[in-house]
Order: sequence, then structure tokens, then C-alpha cells
Amino acid sequence: MAPYRKLLVPVDFSPHSDEATRVAVELAKTFGATITLVTVFQAPVYPIPEGVIAFPNAYAEAMTASTTRLEQKAAEVREASGVAVDARVVEGIAFREIVGLARDGGFDLIVMGTHGRTGLKHALLGSVAEKVVRKAPCAVLTVRLAGQTFEHP
Repeated sequence: MAPYRKLLVPVDFSPHSDEATRVAVELAKTFGATITLVTVFQAPVYPIPEGVIAFPNAYAEAMTASTTRLEQKAAEVREASGVAVDARVVEGIAFREIVGLARDGGFDLIVMGTHGRTGLKHALLGSVAEKVVRKAPCAVLTVRLAGQTFEHP
């Protein structure tokens, strides 16, 4: 197995990303790796016939809250595990930003949770994990919660 030195962990503050973070910490301890937690924030823009409507004040507040929450999570993981952990908040479309950060940052492994959506939910919501697996420049480890089952359509 190749040594992993830089781990990228996308975080959406769900139990799924918490489990991925836990797995990443164990890998980081094993390989002496660093972890970067990243959350992707997509601006809430609504199309209308005349253009788009954006809500800059609500957006700024939500972005600030996400940044604070992610920095707190990074500090908690760092203190609990002794692993070097930093945090990044980026704006854009989740899978594109994750893949771009992995490429530009020279990451060896992406460790991410998967919600396991199938059928109509998968068709409507898509799968960030699936798109990252297909397009990532490095290895991707998807993690699901213990006891999670996948329902086939």
C-alpha cells in the first residue's frame, strides 16, 4: 500500500462525514499524514426570467457560520487525536471544488462519507461521492456508516 501523506476530507457536518473523519484520523496516525477538512459552500442563487436573485447578507452569514464550525471541528479533531489538521472553506460546486483542491493541493487520498442514496433521491440530488470517485486525481476512500443499508430501486 502506498504511503498517504496528505488526506483530504470533505465535511458536510453529517454523521457520514463524521465517520469519514474518524477513518481519516486512523489513517493519518498509521501513515503520519496530515488532514485537511474542507467544506464547500454553494451560493444560494435563484434564477428568475430577468436574471438571478442573490441574498448577499444571508450568504455572508452562512459562510461565516460554516467557516467557524469547520475551524472548531478541525481544532477538536487535532486536540483529540494529535494529528495535524487544518480547515478550508471553498465556494462552488462540491464535487468540482473537492477534485480541484485534491489536484492543486497534491493530496494522496480523499476520504469521504457517502449517504448511499439510490433511485429517485440519487437522480434528483446526485452523488457528490460518485462524481469525486470518477474525476479525482488520486485515490478515494468512501466511508459509510455502520449498519447503513442501500436500497436498490
